[in-house]
Amino acid sequence: MSKISVIGAGNVGSTVANVLAHKDLVNEVVLLDLKGDMAKGKALDSWQQAPIDYYSTKLMGTDDYKDTAGSDIVVITAGIPRKPGMSRDDLIATNAKIVVSVTKSILEHTPNPIIIVVSNPLDVMTYAAFKSSGLDASRVFGMAGILDTARYRAFLSTELGVSPKDIQAVLMGGHGDTMVPLPRYTTVAGIPVTEMISDEALEAIVQRTKKGGGELVKLMGTSAWYAPGAAAAQMVESIVRDENRIFPCCARLTGEYGLDDMYLGVPVKLGKEGITEILELKLNDDEKALLKNSANHVTEVMDTFKAMNLL
Repeated sequence: MSKISVIGAGNVGSTVANVLAHKDLVNEVVLLDLKGDMAKGKALDSWQQAPIDYYSTKLMGTDDYKDTAGSDIVVITAGIPRKPGMSRDDLIATNAKIVVSVTKSILEHTPNPIIIVVSNPLDVMTYAAFKSSGLDASRVFGMAGILDTARYRAFLSTELGVSPKDIQAVLMGGHGDTMVPLPRYTTVAGIPVTEMISDEALEAIVQRTKKGGGELVKLMGTSAWYAPGAAAAQMVESIVRDENRIFPCCARLTGEYGLDDMYLGVPVKLGKEGITEILELKLNDDEKALLKNSANHVTEVMDTFKAMNLL
């Protein structure tokens, strides 16, 4: 693979492009935004960083979709960010139109890319990209679970006084307050986290994780970007290197977990063709109920999107 395009040169998109450049995975990263000068400026700034941080990936900023032609992977971050008091679902009216338009514009110049959606509300925006692209579902998926598990692991790291490198975790469900962290699948250097922390402290961390995005919106007045950008770049890396890493991603379900024709966060393998496998964990009854509740919430937002008749 030689070319990655990032659509949207806001905080998240520019972070994705910059992190990807540092990884030196591909020859070129294209950063596109309707505000072309901003995209050009941020790409130029990152390119001027290359001699300092020793990477060779060239960065290009543009407002013309022709420059994305031949992209192996496209990361969609375009859309308005959350403001204080807004839920991710409040974004749907504006961002659904943007994601559908962006997806169609990409496909005019690149017939079969892998598409990673970052725009919120994530689960429904990924569905919108899938339906408007006509691509196989294995090539259209969303970034949410990696970010949510990163927040969960960071909170655990602080509480336990251990390196975040040693914490492994799985989180499922929609990207929002109904997400489902799974303490039963959380370990610290192979040790079950339940042996290292009280039930009360662990539950407090689970609840903080669910509202992790909102916490940052309240602090900064807008959505986060460092961790989301790095999370999307990590997905790209697994695809480009064909690593088949297991990540929680927003994927299309067709019967898995008893759910059908919807996008929801589940553990998957990511390789050069996109999602190579959806993993079905053996959830207990409580976990199944939480996942079903999360799926029901996503379905409600999906109904709002379908009522817009954009496709």
